Amino acid sequence: MTIRISSPQTDADWQAYFQFRWQQLRAPWQQPPGSERDELEQQSYHRMVLDGNKLIAVGRLHQLGDGSAQIRYMAVDPKYQGQQLGARLVAELEQQAFALGCTEVVLNARDSAEGFYQRLGYSVQQPAPTQFGVAHYRMHRYLRLPGTEAVWQQRCQQLQQSWHQQIPLSSFMQLEIAAFDGTELRCQAPLEPNINLHGTMFAGSLYSLATLTGWGLLHLQLQALELQADLVLADASIRYLKPMQAQPEARCSLLSAKGDLTVLKHGRHASQRIRVELLSAGKVVALFEGQYKALLPRSAP
Repeated sequence: MTIRISSPQTDADWQAYFQFRWQQLRAPWQQPPGSERDELEQQSYHRMVLDGNKLIAVGRLHQLGDGSAQIRYMAVDPKYQGQQLGARLVAELEQQAFALGCTEVVLNARDSAEGFYQRLGYSVQQPAPTQFGVAHYRMHRYLRLPGTEAVWQQRCQQLQQSWHQQIPLSSFMQLEIAAFDGTELRCQAPLEPNINLHGTMFAGSLYSLATLTGWGLLHLQLQALELQADLVLADASIRYLKPMQAQPEARCSLLSAKGDLTVLKHGRHASQRIRVELLSAGKVVALFEGQYKALLPRSAP
């Protein structure tokens, strides 16, 4: 299977794109051809997933007037479902929204797709209008956390101080938060106190730097959402690509964080998978992916 994501270019591409939309999203409810389109097609961003020359998934993004963007007309060929194609398509559309400077992505999800979008980091805001007798929910996720630079700086200072007081290893490593702009967190630690016998960064220090960077992004999200939880790393993997020889840094972004945290409001533990890149003098040398758990405080019911 050779999967690629592209945009419709030729007349044949557009014909196949809209035909697929109609077959997947309108024909099952006896809606006529043409009902799969609206007045925003020309000002939207269209993506389609192909297996060779076969169209197997589509999705669209358009900007709204409030700094957000909306995903619509998501569809995956039933024969290809369960292969993460929908997740890849959503990530592609989110990247487009981020490139446009949007701070939030919204969508109206069928009730059967609510869990799928929650796993990608979307949370339910309110019921959306029922369509063709199917219940829908308005969902959203932030591409940039609400707040100001001053607020983010204060929270990062508090977080770093908390690390050094409660996790002695972070203080010994001289781990610091380098920057946070509401969407990307960057942490760093000097090479000297973390060096191994080969003159490169100790693998355990790399792992700790990545773990705390992902943990920090989760913590900052909870603060922005005014949620409280006990955070633990449940599972993780790391790929060491090259030695860390200079200027160690770790970075992760909201786009890499997958999982709805607002379920905490409903008395449920939350989880989030976060991808962290480790860089040596600006070049990626390791990739970390952690599954974090946000557990209800012990005093909570």
